[in-house]
Amino acid sequence: MSRKRAIWLSIGGVLLVVLVVAMLVFQPWLLFVDDEVDEADDDSRVVGTASAGLTQTEAPSADGSQATRVELASAEFIDAEHGTTGTATIYLRSDGSRFLRLTDFETSNGPDLHVWITDRRSGGDCEGCFDSWGIYDDGEHVGLGELKGNVGAQSYEIPEDADLADMRSVVVWCDRFNVAFGTADIT
Repeated sequence: MSRKRAIWLSIGGVLLVVLVVAMLVFQPWLLFVDDEVDEADDDSRVVGTASAGLTQTEAPSADGSQATRVELASAEFIDAEHGTTGTATIYLRSDGSRFLRLTDFETSNGPDLHVWITDRRSGGDCEGCFDSWGIYDDGEHVGLGELKGNVGAQSYEIPEDADLADMRSVVVWCDRFNVAFGTADIT
């Protein structure tokens, strides 16, 4: 084999390895595939909006045999690095547990997406600065788990010991690339 051919085969091999690694890291096919979920809403009845917002800890009393809940906060998603729409609502149930409900939700599909409640304000913290959508892991956050689907209604239990008093936004976070896909202001 000639030296020139060996060089070209080596370059081709390196490029192939780089391409395979890039495909595994970026997973570009996810941009063309929606992961739809249609999770049923909680069966408790909404009886109002909390007067103390996220800091309310006193649960509404159960209405006879049916469990009830109050809305602690609700907000529309805004775009971050990817177009994101829908509503994020945090509820307090009559048994004292809390959960986040996403309705009419849609964002881009991506690798390693998670749902967080953070102490950073929705929309980034620095107008026009570099990486304003990557600041949500710089402070405190409550992880609620992996995003169940990039399209559709879904619910996430909030840990019992989570302190929401200083939390300001719900974030769909891409852990692999440290960037927010979308945020909702819950203050």
